[in-house]
Amino acid sequence: VSAGGGMVTVRISGKKQILSLDVKEDIVDPDDIETMTDIIMAAVNEAIRKVEDAASEEMAKITGQMNLPGMPGMF
Repeated sequence: VSAGGGMVTVRISGKKQILSLDVKEDIVDPDDIETMTDIIMAAVNEAIRKVEDAASEEMAKITGQMNLPGMPGMF
């Protein structure tokens, strides 16, 4: 996942562990650390959201086949 116009890139595993974090030199401004940290947090949070969405989609494929008539929302 990239954030800040590609200034920060995060790779995350399905176990929500950060595999890599790339921060472009242009974003490093000692007088504005807050913006850099905000962009890093946005990238990490988006990566986590994508992992959770992918896991939910996979679970829906499995549990969708298990729904029984007359039992909505059981699975």
